[in-house]
Amino acid sequence: MSHHALDFDALTPREAYKVMIGTIVPRPIAWVTTVSPDGVVNAAPYSFFNCLSADPPILALGVENKPDRSFKDTAWNIRMTECFTVNIVDRANVAAMAATAAAFGPEVDEVRMAGLTTVPGDRIAAPRIAEAPVAFECRRYLGIQVSSAREIILGRIVMAHVREDIIDTATCYSDHEKLDAIGRMGGNGYAGTLDYFDWPTPSVEEVEAASALAPARRRG
Repeated sequence: MSHHALDFDALTPREAYKVMIGTIVPRPIAWVTTVSPDGVVNAAPYSFFNCLSADPPILALGVENKPDRSFKDTAWNIRMTECFTVNIVDRANVAAMAATAAAFGPEVDEVRMAGLTTVPGDRIAAPRIAEAPVAFECRRYLGIQVSSAREIILGRIVMAHVREDIIDTATCYSDHEKLDAIGRMGGNGYAGTLDYFDWPTPSVEEVEAASALAPARRRG
């Protein structure tokens, strides 16, 4: 099967975006809660998100600016308060998460509009969403302005809140079925994480043995 060769230098930003979100899937969703300097709570989902380091524990958000290049509420609040909370989205909260993505003004509390409740942070000023199965309290670690259109925000995790039925605190292992997290696909698509399978990393010897058998399989 042949491949299309797509030169990103020849693509518009919108075309590059469509290629990336349609093929880098599923992407975890950061349901970010912040608070403005005036005390207004903001919530918004971001799928340009992942964990980058465990030592120190670092999360990364890719936050796009508004069309006029001004900061979105999330980026502005983080810049002003130096903290944010990443809530993980499960299947039960899809509708509420989508509601917080609506284009409300900065004076509107999206959490209240979505019918959610907040819990004050233990270590930071930003609250977490009580209905979320997992939440990570983060302090702003570093902001990287990659262009006038986008900023990458690194946050250092200082506290995690994990629903009791999900995690075994003795081992720190979590039950993915109880979590039932969702990820972002292209367009309006989402995918669940319950389509799960184990595939252990093979040893060097197992790979070498399989590689030695490959020519014989092709001959056969």
